[in-house]
Amino acid sequence: MFRKTRVKIPHGLLKFPGMLYNKHETLPENLQIICWPGCDSDFGTEVLSMNFDVIPKEAVSVFDRLVSRGLEAFFVGGCVRDILRGTPPHDWDITTNATPEQMKECFAGLRIIETGIKHGTLTVVSGGRSFEVTTYRVDGKYEDNRRPSEVYFTRNLRDDLSRRDFTINAMAYAPGYGLVDIFGGREDIEQKVVRCVGSPDLRFHEDGLRILRALRFASVLDFSIEPDTARSIHENRSLLKNIAAERVRDEFFRLITGPGAGRVLLEFRDVISEFIPEIRPAEGLEQNALDIYTRSVRAVAAEERGDVYVRLALFFHGIAACGAWEQQGGCSQGHEDHGAELSETVLRRLRADNRTISTVKCLIRAYHTEIPGNEREMRRLLASLGEQNTRRLLSLRRAALAQKSGNAQAELEKITTAGVLLEGVLSAGCCLSLSELAIDGEDLIRLGMRPGRRIGKLLSELLDEVIDGKLPNEREALLRAAEKKINKVVK
Repeated sequence: MFRKTRVKIPHGLLKFPGMLYNKHETLPENLQIICWPGCDSDFGTEVLSMNFDVIPKEAVSVFDRLVSRGLEAFFVGGCVRDILRGTPPHDWDITTNATPEQMKECFAGLRIIETGIKHGTLTVVSGGRSFEVTTYRVDGKYEDNRRPSEVYFTRNLRDDLSRRDFTINAMAYAPGYGLVDIFGGREDIEQKVVRCVGSPDLRFHEDGLRILRALRFASVLDFSIEPDTARSIHENRSLLKNIAAERVRDEFFRLITGPGAGRVLLEFRDVISEFIPEIRPAEGLEQNALDIYTRSVRAVAAEERGDVYVRLALFFHGIAACGAWEQQGGCSQGHEDHGAELSETVLRRLRADNRTISTVKCLIRAYHTEIPGNEREMRRLLASLGEQNTRRLLSLRRAALAQKSGNAQAELEKITTAGVLLEGVLSAGCCLSLSELAIDGEDLIRLGMRPGRRIGKLLSELLDEVIDGKLPNEREALLRAAEKKINKVVK
């Protein structure tokens, strides 16, 4: 990914990065400056060839407005991290030595949203896209383990980078200047390590949510957590009690969908138990030589799509087994209702939306549903769960096989066959709901039925026969069948 060369950077350049903007022609366009930890301006710096061509023109336009006025500007944080990883960034944040007032002048004519003006942040809309632009700043005292009571603007980029959470998020880049990496973030990306900037204890006491952010990055990026940072996470996990449930929820949901979720959930189960204490009984209770928590996490990790609903269902279904396991003398079957209730309790505490709660509960309750072996059974399942939840159920059952002992090949083949049946039924355009039925209540009224519940009941009966293949979803055929049923009732 990188081509390394050694060059000599002019004295003072690293101390005053803005100097380079008017002299970028002195360096090849494809070279980026890397400031190593402890690097002094008198020493040579390493220059790497990297692909920053993915920066959108709208972001460059915002950047140029600042630079053209003699101000410093750098892309910073997650977008730089993702570029170095070879992943297209979703957000493009810019940091600058411009004050909020100077920024307003620079972006005159563009839509500006004063997102966090007191903290030096503006959202600039350019070409229909939004970009956060923030003044270099130093955070004041943290009084609530979440946000600084005040911030101080600074003219020094290093000061701004020093306040950030992790080394992989504490890098900056400017076209024509290069990559500023004071804390070794690029090396940590290469080594796949999440490491705090400076003292981990200080970083986490400043903002307790950083504990979960570290776990989330480790999961989503599939990185390990540096030992001193990991130690501090374990020791300071109680700080999560000071964090709003919504923020905990967002980080946990993103964590559980990452490729490294299984490893992180196992290594930091004590952290997870701070906001989901329901997992504690499952940690020491063994089932087939594995504690129930470990079995649950393994099932989560085996789900390949990273679907948040499926993974949450696997997680809560698994840990709910401990109640049934104890009550039934070593049998955990039939605990779907308990799992559904447990998931709702936890998810409501985390302020999850109703859609998430209902979907997770639906999947848990359907956990042991018989896998369809023919088209009729598949149509029935689709009519009951809908397309998306049927797909999720198959994914869930496939992942659940990872925690089973013995040969699960036969069940795996059954799930694969069900997937083929699913696609066949969907491609055939089968009627699976009342809205797809070729007749409606008005048609039944015209046949002589009175408005009321009986109409809905009759339509449901006709739908069942269509799903079972006893009737075609054709208007005339359905009207004839409806008329016979009506006349039968009258007689």
